[in-house]
This record gives sequence, C-alpha cells and structure tokens, in this order.
Amino acid sequence: MNYNIALLPGDGIGPEVIEQAVKVLKVTGEVTGHTFSFTEGLVGAVAIDHSGNPFPDETLDLCRRSDAILFGAIGHPRYDNDPSAKVRPEQGLLRMRSELGLYANVRPVKSIPALAGMSPLKEEIVAGTDIVMVRELTGGIYFGKPRGRSEDGLTAYDTCTYSRSEIERVVHLGCRYARQRRKKVTVIDKANVLATSRLWRETAKEIAGEYPDVEMDFMFVDNAAMQLVRNPSAFDVIVTENMFGDILSDEASMITGSLGMLPSASIGLSTSLYEPIHGSFPQAAGKNIANPVGTILSAAMMLDLSFGLAKEAEMITVAVEETVKEGYVTADLEDRNPCSTTVAGERICSRLREFSV
Repeated sequence: MNYNIALLPGDGIGPEVIEQAVKVLKVTGEVTGHTFSFTEGLVGAVAIDHSGNPFPDETLDLCRRSDAILFGAIGHPRYDNDPSAKVRPEQGLLRMRSELGLYANVRPVKSIPALAGMSPLKEEIVAGTDIVMVRELTGGIYFGKPRGRSEDGLTAYDTCTYSRSEIERVVHLGCRYARQRRKKVTVIDKANVLATSRLWRETAKEIAGEYPDVEMDFMFVDNAAMQLVRNPSAFDVIVTENMFGDILSDEASMITGSLGMLPSASIGLSTSLYEPIHGSFPQAAGKNIANPVGTILSAAMMLDLSFGLAKEAEMITVAVEETVKEGYVTADLEDRNPCSTTVAGERICSRLREFSV
C-alpha cells in the first residue's frame, strides 16, 4: 500500500535528520512491500525567507492532502536574538497546530539499557523508566488572548485560557493510552494557585469515573518536576497542559541521555504530525553531527498511529535499539568516538535490511 507523507524539514538540523528518517522509511518499505511517497513543504525561517510567511498556505494545503506529516525543526538565531521581530518562525508552528487541529502531543520517554550510563541521573534511577507524556497542544498561555505590552513597554502580559472541551479530549486520550499500558494516569497541574488548573482537576476527576480500570492521581507541577528526576519509573501516563508539558517533557529527555533520542506525535482532528522533540540546534546545522534517532523513532510512531503498521514500527524501534547497543551514537551521547548523522542512519538501515517479513 502507498502512503503520502508531507515532509517539513524546516530549519537548522531539521533537513539532516529528516533525510535519515526518509532513508529508514524507504528501507522499511523495501523490506515490507509498502511504498511511501514524500512531498516537501516550507516552514519556519526558511519559509519566511521564501515568502515572508512561516507557514505558507501552500504548506497548509500539502499537510491537509497528506496521510501524515513528518516534521524536522523550527528556529533561527537571527529571530532568537531579535525580540522585536514581527514575524517569527515559531509563529508558523503555532499556526500549524491551530489550523490542523493538532490538539495533543504524545511523547514516549523510555530508558534504553545501553544508554543508561549516559544519562546525568544515576543508572538505578533511570532503570525501568517507561512514560508516555500527553501534552495539550492548542490551548493555554501559548494561545491565550489578550497578550502584549503596555504603551511604555515596561509591562507585558500573556493570558492562560482553557475550556472544558479542550481538557476533556486530552484527558480521554491519556486514559486510553493508560488502558494499553499499566493503567495509571497522573494529571499534572497547579490547582493550588491557578484557576485554569482547578478546571483541569475538576474535569479530569469527572472523566476518571468513565475509566474504572484506570488509576488516576494528581500532582502539582513543581512536585512533578522533582519526582521525574527522583523516581521516574513511578510514572506511567502523564497528562498536562501546554506549557507544563513543554517544560516537563524536555526535562524527562535527560532520562534517556539526550534530547536527540525522543520522538513525538501531535495528534490531530484530521491528520497527525510526527517530530523529534529537539529544536533546530543551529550551531550543529550542516556539520553532520546531529542525532537522527528522535526523528527516526517519530517516523516509527507515524507508521503505528497513522497507518496502523505496528509491526513495521516495531522493526524500526528494534533496529534503533540494536544500533545504539552497538555503539553507533552521535556526539550528544558519545564525545570520544562519535559517529556522524549519516553513519547512524545508514547503520539503522542496515539493521532493517536484516529483517524478513
């Protein structure tokens, strides 16, 4: 069967890691008999350079026509270093989420035994960690209005807004994931301070009654940040709001040893997007040193969640784990004798070719 995939390489290391994921998907197709068609679109700083728009209408149309979206990264130093810029790459990401209804970001965080010693945390702490983080993606302070600055520029304000329906669909998604796993959901909020968090907690408690087989508990975000580095294996599925999820999922990446290892899926109303959780890492762009694993595992998530190809997704995951176990890792994990982005990708492809279906 043929699947149409929109490729949005974006900025920085995005094109390099996307290139390796495409190679892996093509080899997976060769081994399993599936075909994947790729059409590239512009997003981020590169799109601003081309059209003045970080998420052009042509790219939106491409995403809507495709079966799924594989995305690299957004961001460029000339915008990071210019707070006064009116048009920014990140605006493209927010518009993409809003226009495509990408309401929930799903980020698995799983310790790989071969990398346990590379985490800044002790091996006995990270051992056995297997978390799915479900982050609400189209609400909260990133999208709330009003926002802005006072006329004298001395005061700035952002608004955090949530509706019950936005919370409900994400909590339901987290509970469904928990049913497939260890049947535990932790809802993370700041209900002792924030009105939006109190709505989150009230809504989640109501939904919990619909899942009697799932244990639901609640934790304030500051305590959750501590527990993630103290005892991460105690978590199963974490559900939280947009900004808290953004921060906590980056913190959790250190369990695996590197941001470059973690994939994610942004679940949408009509299509879904898959991306590594890292940023554009402009300092590494063009140097062939970026870790492609997060992007490759994002492609595996795409096969499973969007295309129903669970077996093929598992093949990629196993190939990645075997490659890492052999020591084919990039400089973010091994600074003494690292391999390049392309060598890591090629080794994963070689492992895939050893499978037979």
